Amino acid sequence: MSLFVLIFVFLFSHAFATSNNDQENFIQCLINSPNLTTPITGDIYTPANSTFPTVLQTYIRNLRFNESTTPKPSIIVTALDLSHIQATILCAKKYNLLLKTRSGGHDYEGLSYVSYANEPYVILDLFNIRAINVSIEDETAWVQAGATLGELFYRISEKSSTHGFPAGVCPTVGIGGHFSGGGYGNMMRKYGLSVDNIIDAEIIDVNGKLLDRKSMGEDLFWAITGGGGVSFGVVVSYKINIVRVPEIVTVFQPRRISEQNVTNVAYKWLRVANKLDNNVFIRMVLDVVNNTNGEKTIRGSFPSLYLGNTTSLLNIMNESFPELGLQRSDCQEMNWTQSILWYYSFPPNSPDSTLLSRIPRSLTHLKRKSDYVKKPISKAGLGFIFKKMIELQLPVLTFNPYGGRMAEISEFAKPFPHRAGNIAKIQYAADWNENGVEIANHNVNLTRVLHEYMTPFVSKSPREAFLNYRDLDIGVNDNGNNSFIEGTVYGFKYFKKTNFMRLVYVKTMVDPGNFFRNEQSIPVLASAGK
Repeated sequence: MSLFVLIFVFLFSHAFATSNNDQENFIQCLINSPNLTTPITGDIYTPANSTFPTVLQTYIRNLRFNESTTPKPSIIVTALDLSHIQATILCAKKYNLLLKTRSGGHDYEGLSYVSYANEPYVILDLFNIRAINVSIEDETAWVQAGATLGELFYRISEKSSTHGFPAGVCPTVGIGGHFSGGGYGNMMRKYGLSVDNIIDAEIIDVNGKLLDRKSMGEDLFWAITGGGGVSFGVVVSYKINIVRVPEIVTVFQPRRISEQNVTNVAYKWLRVANKLDNNVFIRMVLDVVNNTNGEKTIRGSFPSLYLGNTTSLLNIMNESFPELGLQRSDCQEMNWTQSILWYYSFPPNSPDSTLLSRIPRSLTHLKRKSDYVKKPISKAGLGFIFKKMIELQLPVLTFNPYGGRMAEISEFAKPFPHRAGNIAKIQYAADWNENGVEIANHNVNLTRVLHEYMTPFVSKSPREAFLNYRDLDIGVNDNGNNSFIEGTVYGFKYFKKTNFMRLVYVKTMVDPGNFFRNEQSIPVLASAGK
């Protein structure tokens, strides 16, 4: 055996032994932590546990990251209380183990449970940290990070039929990721984002200290309400202002294909959707379907919510958007909670308790990307886009209208900067059911091709993107230890320059050693750890 091989074997064996020792020491540190208020032994899972795969897979919402080739954690800690979180942070820091925090959400790129840093990592799973306390009297609620949107909506509805909260329409989305990245939904034009309605929060920092808004300070509070909480610590709960909704709301979803002048409808949507009454939220979803002749055509669907009754809605639409051709027969009146179930395509008259289910209605492999539209697209431009979509067949384009309250809030009020001047945000969505790297690469590439094709029609310098549609195509760093320079690529797109620089400043102040990190976390200034 050559000297080179002997050296390699020695170094590899030493590294492997060191890694295993660190993991074992981490577990012993957890079990014996003086911070614990309840035992943690039964909440630690390693690959030696028969239930390890189940615990890992239960909250994987993108099957693209549930392949045999997907990197797996060394340890999962399913925290039951705050002392478990504190101990996990302190022990991971002591033994230099990368920590991933998962709160049960969709996590499009899987960064809460997958690492590409080629080092052992631990998942801190918060699905048990999900208490919700609603106070209708002062119109607030405390909600923990492991709760889902559906659970929050249901708990509000238990107390009042005329209150809700501006957040997403998918009930199984986790509060932690949704809120920390911005959080939007059908009431964004009326009430803004989820983060625009957060008034307090609790975070456990890199030193294991539990901080509220007063003790963390306004800079850190600002950062974790739209800048991604996982870069700064473990956010455990939020205090929110719940908002008022009418007894009766109206939902509708007309559909038009190319043969029904979908180009004209889409053209007008781009000119009025952000200018309509603030109580009206009309999405535009464009996909490829077969027409009656079996030919590929573009379909436009317009799933919508109006905070009011049908009569007043039709008056608005007939005056401002007659091209949609909305009819009374297209409309359904219901309460706000039922509108969430309708929007997520649950069967009619599903009980409100359906919102409590944490099991998604379907699981697929998926890829998402995002863009912002600042200028209306011409009919010729729409024609080019439609032609390309028919050629590719994937992905689906969903346009979410801005304007209203979104245009009134300063782009510096929260890390989320995409406010006035935006007509809509676009989501590129590719979904598929087949396993395998080859089909995944093919479908992911389709989103990239269409995204590139859309360059003339979207924002520029920077080409903006939405943090909650996390996209590792933007400024990927292979080793996971993103530097300030690399971070500016995705940082400027997600937050724009001023907000990103403020986030870097906050990160450097609260976590100078960059303990809380992932492939697209907020970086620290280069001199911070020296």
